[in-house]
Amino acid sequence: MKNPLSFEAVRKVCDPELVKRLAPLNGANEIIIGQDRAVKAIQFGLGIRADGYNIFVSGAPGTGKLTAIKRFIQEPASKEPVPSDWCYVNNFKDPYKPTRLSLAAGMAVEFKQDMKTLISDAHQTLMKAFENEDYLRRKRDIAEHFSAQQAGLFNELNERARKESIMVEETPMDIYTVPLKNGKPMTEKQFNDLGEDEQKEIRAKQEKFMEEIKVVVREARKLKKSANEEVIKLEKEVATYAISALMEEMEEKYTTIPDVLQHLREVRKDILINFSLLLMPEKPGDGIPGDGTESNFRRRYDVNTLVENTGVQGAPVILELNPTYNNLFGRVEKESSMGTWVTDLSLIRQGSLHAANGGYLILRVEDLFKNYFSWESLKRAIKNKEIVIEEAGDQWGFITTKTLRPEPIPLKLKVILIGSPLFYSLLYEYDTDFKELFKVKADFDVSMERNDKAIGEYMHFCSFLRNKEGLLQLNDEAVAKIIEHGSRLADDQGKLTTYFSEIANVMREANFFASSDHAREITVAHVQKAIEEKVYRSSLIRDKLNEMIGNGQIMIDVKGTRVGQVNALSVIRLGDIDFGIPSRITCTTGLGKDGIIAIEREAELSGPIHTKGVMILSGYLSEKFIQDRPISLNARLAFEQSYSEVEGDSASSTELYALLSSLSGVPIKQNIAVTGSINQKGEIQAIGGVNEKIEGFFEVCKRLGAQRDQGVIIPSANMRNLMLKEEIQEAVRDGRFNIWAIDTVDEGIEILTGCPAGNVDEEGTIDFLVNHRLGEYAQKLKTFAESSAQGAPH
Repeated sequence: MKNPLSFEAVRKVCDPELVKRLAPLNGANEIIIGQDRAVKAIQFGLGIRADGYNIFVSGAPGTGKLTAIKRFIQEPASKEPVPSDWCYVNNFKDPYKPTRLSLAAGMAVEFKQDMKTLISDAHQTLMKAFENEDYLRRKRDIAEHFSAQQAGLFNELNERARKESIMVEETPMDIYTVPLKNGKPMTEKQFNDLGEDEQKEIRAKQEKFMEEIKVVVREARKLKKSANEEVIKLEKEVATYAISALMEEMEEKYTTIPDVLQHLREVRKDILINFSLLLMPEKPGDGIPGDGTESNFRRRYDVNTLVENTGVQGAPVILELNPTYNNLFGRVEKESSMGTWVTDLSLIRQGSLHAANGGYLILRVEDLFKNYFSWESLKRAIKNKEIVIEEAGDQWGFITTKTLRPEPIPLKLKVILIGSPLFYSLLYEYDTDFKELFKVKADFDVSMERNDKAIGEYMHFCSFLRNKEGLLQLNDEAVAKIIEHGSRLADDQGKLTTYFSEIANVMREANFFASSDHAREITVAHVQKAIEEKVYRSSLIRDKLNEMIGNGQIMIDVKGTRVGQVNALSVIRLGDIDFGIPSRITCTTGLGKDGIIAIEREAELSGPIHTKGVMILSGYLSEKFIQDRPISLNARLAFEQSYSEVEGDSASSTELYALLSSLSGVPIKQNIAVTGSINQKGEIQAIGGVNEKIEGFFEVCKRLGAQRDQGVIIPSANMRNLMLKEEIQEAVRDGRFNIWAIDTVDEGIEILTGCPAGNVDEEGTIDFLVNHRLGEYAQKLKTFAESSAQGAPH
């Protein structure tokens, strides 16, 4: 029979002397600990510039993913060139499609101010030019010349008319003829008194002159058109001369930027076409975009600096914490005016992609998936290498409204997604674009090897956090305790957790307790209190269950022996706490052909893994006891007082012990609890949560009355996972609590029963008794079948 484990085996302590020897220098900078594989992947992803080599950083929360990304991006980003500024200007050919302009970093704001100054100066210059005496004189001369020509035409017509006793009259609405008599207009009575022949003659003359009038009017209109053209030509000449110096100065300044130069030429053309509107004074309070008023005309020359990198060093690094569609891709805002929504290019707003263009964009994939349109639109932007600002509904064919559609901006950046391994697996499996766009995976581990290097890095982290947050100094014993806690969180004596958020929380809480005690440093007692208080705050359900065990509502025996009854151990996970709790497993056996029946499975309270574990029991029995006869057994296994689903196979060995006890009739010690899964060969396999399970049974034993023979059987493979509480360490050291590590079912049944496992031919052993009982069942079943056959009617 195996002996219990020694005190040294149940926890790997950290020697404070080792802490002294490895003590880091104060003032340590932030470091990335225990993630060499992920760090290499990140560095590779940041270094390669080919398409599709964006990075997916995979790992559990709290393992330092974001910290690592920020740190490793900053250095290459600082050495890269500052990306261009981007701005939008009016597209004079199609105002609904604003034109993009790219300028060197820092020049967008300067260009915007230059344009504002240019339009203001152009307004002042044009005002002066059109108030100039020379311009007014030339314009007056054109008007006078036209008036003289027009007067000459009508005077000549009037002279010819008078000779024919006709007078030409002109009103604002029409031109008509009036017959004359004795040089005076004829009245209607005088005209009616004339004879019919005379009236016809007068009407004929009037019709003749009306034709001549039409010819003269056409000539007059031609003269007026010619005069207007001369005035326009004069105004354009004056305007061209007035703004030429201003425009040439601007064009010379931006002559090396073709797109800006082309825009300035378009501005020149537009000013010469619309200078009359530009001459109108701006009214105070104007500025409603797109209100259509002439006084708002100057806004068409505004520059919207969408992205400006003035004073920026290196490439941008943007962390978008709320990746909505608009926050990523920008939007065109609208303002209310006269009961409707209006907009113009000044209301185009940037998104994170614009801000990160030429650099790096960091996104949490979970937040990305919470926002409609964001993921698909992001993939489209990366594939097409452009940022399109549009309403989210437009790209999906929803109801759309007429609005601005800015020219897309070329996109060149590296996207870093941060998420859990589950998201990576789902995307890789079901999203055909994902594997082409995110070719680099940086996988963050949850633990690292516990060696001198790792311990030194842990101490480095403690020093960094202390300096960063102004915590009290930890003494060597406190640091050693934190390192031990790191192994406890990793569930492995040979490893340390990389959940540094948990380690940081312990340090912060220990600092609180030390400050409350007015201590000058954090001691091991403060660290221990921080760990215990965290458990206490979350352990209400655990304590309630233990209370129910203590008062007998949940039936658990920790004394005596029982046939077919074993204490199993399970782990309950409730948010931020995992705790162990014992469960009673019972087995009853009898004659039949159904084999092993798990009551939980029949009641549909068994998960698939638990069901598999139960079925393995049949394989074990067949291998060892039922080679020469059919199965003649009905065995029913149950988790007593279990009212929810049972999942996992860590109780499969416990169920087997209950079955062997029931078949052999040998009672099992109730002071021992068991955990461990088995295979069909009877080998004990590792399970999870071994520390919580041991501690759970220890608490129950304390509540029901501790004895020196109480303990737990665990798989030998889990020995390296033992990082038990100090209270249990002391109980093990003093022999008040025992832990047995086993490799086979035979070893376990011997500890539980005190009876050797033996073999089927060795009398007095468990295997012999089980085999004998199965033989009896087989013989009884055979006899029953024969008697039933003889009594059957022919």
